[in-house]
Amino acid sequence: MESRTRFEELAAQALDSLPEWVHDRMSNVEVLIEEHTPADQPNLLGLYEGVPLSNRGYGYSGALPDRITLFRNTIEEMARTDDELRQLIARTVAHEIAHHFGISDERLREIDRY
Repeated sequence: MESRTRFEELAAQALDSLPEWVHDRMSNVEVLIEEHTPADQPNLLGLYEGVPLSNRGYGYSGALPDRITLFRNTIEEMARTDDELRQLIARTVAHEIAHHFGISDERLREIDRY
């Protein structure tokens, strides 16, 4: 199976496995897969770009979708096994969706300690 196809399947599984309340509350966001990271951020696994739900006010409407981008090259380089790949994709998806909900990297690091 082609690596890109397998990666897409694992990303879809990660999204499908999220709790129903996450799916219910996600709004105007799309998930993309890019082959390579931006040149200025070579170790990036994922990136959230948009207006977090916690910052959207009454005037938020008609905006282009927020974007969550997964960087295949970096994620695949870090994973040694298929199981590690599955876990790293799922963790990256959850991390970037947390940003969509307005959770900062600092808060995610605090949560991860426990």
